[in-house]
Amino acid sequence: MIPPKPAARGEKTSLWRYMKLFRQDILSAQPAKLYRAWMAEFKTPFFRSYLMNQPELVKTVLKDRPMDFPKSSRISEGLRPLLGESVFLTNGATWERQRRIIDPAFEGGRLRDTYPAMWAASVAAQSRLAAQAGQVVEIEELASHAAADVIFRTLFSIPIEDDLAAAVFREFRAYQRSQPILNLAAFLPIPSWMPRFFRKDTKAAANRIRSLIRQLTDRRMEEIKSGTAPDDLATKIMTTKDPETGEAFSSEEMVDQVAIFFLAGHETSASALGWGLYLMALFPDWQDKLAQEAQDTGLSGTFSEVSKLRVSRDVFRETLRLYPPVPMMVREASCPETFRNRDVPKGAQIVLSPWHLHRHERIWDRPDDFDPGRWQTENGRQCARDAYIPFSAGARVCTGAGFAMVEGVLLLSLLLRDLEVAPVEGRIPVPEAHLTVRARDGIWLKVTNR
Repeated sequence: MIPPKPAARGEKTSLWRYMKLFRQDILSAQPAKLYRAWMAEFKTPFFRSYLMNQPELVKTVLKDRPMDFPKSSRISEGLRPLLGESVFLTNGATWERQRRIIDPAFEGGRLRDTYPAMWAASVAAQSRLAAQAGQVVEIEELASHAAADVIFRTLFSIPIEDDLAAAVFREFRAYQRSQPILNLAAFLPIPSWMPRFFRKDTKAAANRIRSLIRQLTDRRMEEIKSGTAPDDLATKIMTTKDPETGEAFSSEEMVDQVAIFFLAGHETSASALGWGLYLMALFPDWQDKLAQEAQDTGLSGTFSEVSKLRVSRDVFRETLRLYPPVPMMVREASCPETFRNRDVPKGAQIVLSPWHLHRHERIWDRPDDFDPGRWQTENGRQCARDAYIPFSAGARVCTGAGFAMVEGVLLLSLLLRDLEVAPVEGRIPVPEAHLTVRARDGIWLKVTNR
């Protein structure tokens, strides 16, 4: 059985047709040849775009010379109303300073320190799902709720039931529904002084989210000043000073960073968890293995237990391979290049697509199959080194990659330890990508007690 995959478009299409398809869904706007090509060129009247699938080229862009290929401003156009100048969008010295302040919060023993909050959110998610045993459940909504709860508990030491946290969650869902990944400025060379023509509801939702986040950060700053702040991720980040400049984040900078923590830590985790639960429903043998492992481990809330969840870890890695939450990343060539004997001009868009790389027919054995056991094979181990980038790679690898791997493995194990999920006849989810890879009409599963 092959898990669902969006149909590819025809080989030839006009720019305007492509723009329309891209705004509707990034994945089905792409031709099927990208699952075999090492490099593909896409020309528009205003810029050239090159998709890179060859592992050596991906390594060059992400690991060997990352500063020569900064984040593309074309993609940031659509996200800036919410994310401002967050670490996700910046480049150069600004980005380096932001990472020097943020990275210590996710290093060393900090993950162990945040685990109790992550465990509490996971237990709460398990209780919510158990209350719906015997029913058909839209699982993406549950995954979003669980991932948001993890973020609020680990970042601000508050559960999602907190009034302010709940308000942020509601507004973010409104933003997600209204925001396409690209707007007109991503395709056309519009000067910086011209308005960006964002949808009215998109800008309004972004402004409301930032206002609510500002309340959270202002409240935390007062707690820091009074000595009553909890030792969580927000406190760590807000009290860390750049070792080179001695400066900490300003209030507005912290709003930017919290916005991307919520986007990266909530939206991407929710996507991965939803697809992971669907794959477990689709492959009950693997679901039984995962549940048995969780029962044998005990799962009492101890951080060391996570290392014993090997089946769950391989299932989650395979989920991220088939359904990488961020399907494409766009960089920009800062100088002329030559790749595979092709001239790549300065300013060209360099597209790295985890979606196509993870399913590449010339790299992976049975690329469209779900097989968590592949990670113990030679092909799987080689591909993990060369062609697996769900969190990007190199200098700009996701700061929270280790956090996400613990969160996803724990939630899958705890949710399925005592519960069982099964597909609903006639409801096959169709993957499509906007901010992240989600299902067009949701993921519906039958939940029963194990």
